[in-house]
Amino acid sequence: MKQLILKDIDDLVIGSLGIVAFIAFFVGGVVAIQTSLNINNPLIPKYLVGFATRQSIVLEFAPTFISIIMAGKVGSFITSSIGTMRVTEQIDALEVMGINSLNYLVFPKFISLMLYPFVISIAMFLGVLGGMAACVYGGYGTLEDYVIGIQTDFIPFHITYAFIKTIVFAFILATIPSFYGYYMKGGALEVGKASTTSFVWTSVVIILLNFLLTSLLLG
Repeated sequence: MKQLILKDIDDLVIGSLGIVAFIAFFVGGVVAIQTSLNINNPLIPKYLVGFATRQSIVLEFAPTFISIIMAGKVGSFITSSIGTMRVTEQIDALEVMGINSLNYLVFPKFISLMLYPFVISIAMFLGVLGGMAACVYGGYGTLEDYVIGIQTDFIPFHITYAFIKTIVFAFILATIPSFYGYYMKGGALEVGKASTTSFVWTSVVIILLNFLLTSLLLG
């Protein structure tokens, strides 16, 4: 079981860091540029660019949109890997050997995705860093203004809120794709269909829960 958990941590968490880091850095840059270009009024302080970038990245982009991207990458991987085992009758073989196949296949993925907040914290950091790089090197503002913006009106509970959402989304990423993979029927074509369906429903549930959690925690 320990080997399975370590393998799933490598596949699901470590293997996702590259794409998450790339997207977070450049989206942070885009948010900073868009904010800067929309502040033409001289009465609006320049530090607002850093403030808006921090709020956008920490509250919504990192926890929610990275999770939807991960539903495509991680969710499809989970569904297709378990679904392929179902199609090739490997799950039936596990049952014959007296192994609890559901526990054997799903539990390691569930445990490994409990490290998902680590991925989101990196996305938050790189998103804010990307905004800073775009702001300073693109000539949209000074480093001092951006840092003041990041520090302005910082509410520690926003970080807690983001991580509560992240843990809930990690649970969704582990369960819905596993369900569609484990209970699928048919052949190789159905594996592809199950992967698509699991991505759609995982994304829908993440967006609905995002709305509910935001209403409960920040409303």
